[in-house]
Amino acid sequence: MNPAPTEGRAAAIWNTQRLPHVGRVIAVASGKGGVGKSTSTVNLALALLQQGQRVGVLDADIYGPSIPSMLGLRSHPHPEVKDGQMLPLVGMGVRTMSMGFIVKNQAAVLRGPMISKTLQQFLRGVAWGSAASPLDILLIDLPPGTGDVPISLAQAVPLDGAIIVTTPQELAVLDADKAAQMFRKLNVPILGIIENMSYFLDPQGQAHHLFGEGGGKGLAAQYDVPFLGELPLEPALGTAADKGTNYLSDHPKSDTTQAFWRIAAQLIG
Repeated sequence: MNPAPTEGRAAAIWNTQRLPHVGRVIAVASGKGGVGKSTSTVNLALALLQQGQRVGVLDADIYGPSIPSMLGLRSHPHPEVKDGQMLPLVGMGVRTMSMGFIVKNQAAVLRGPMISKTLQQFLRGVAWGSAASPLDILLIDLPPGTGDVPISLAQAVPLDGAIIVTTPQELAVLDADKAAQMFRKLNVPILGIIENMSYFLDPQGQAHHLFGEGGGKGLAAQYDVPFLGELPLEPALGTAADKGTNYLSDHPKSDTTQAFWRIAAQLIG
């Protein structure tokens, strides 16, 4: 079901054809920058991979692509083209496509219509899966806000759902609420809420709620959707993202890794 057109305007064209050889397509959004959404997306992808899923990440943050660096693809080649489609690059076992592979370290200076075309190319001009190796889950890392990219995405491909990442901080929750409202208007199911930077564990194991408490749970209750879990404020996780290393493999017993595994298991279930 597509949203009703605004009065006086023609209905937008919605592509209901699913991506070939791709199981589920899930958007990851926050509504606000700086809450660790991209880091959460990458580590959720790695957790899904470790639980036997074939996973891809589409970096839809056209202006600020960070996924290549986080997946250890900072010194990346340009994507290869085969049979008229780009081949996703693979970092830590995760298939990925990003504007960062195209422009390298240059700024992507694009207006709205070109962003929509680029996103369409990354969705349907990339061989995400094949008959021999289908993709189980494609995560789409959205930029902050409720503008061109998420709307174009919802028009370009049927979304199986969206995950919203927030911190406990009131301002972050307010923006996450706007993202939830957007997905409801676009008729995209909200699969759940992840609360990042929920607490900090000191060396004695005492939890400190530096940014407040309960924001993610409250938002999940407001929309009657699952609260997928709390992620601690973990300095080593940020270091791994900066260096492009696999935090989950390097810290298998940490609270953060266990939290990502639990969230991944819920999504698979």
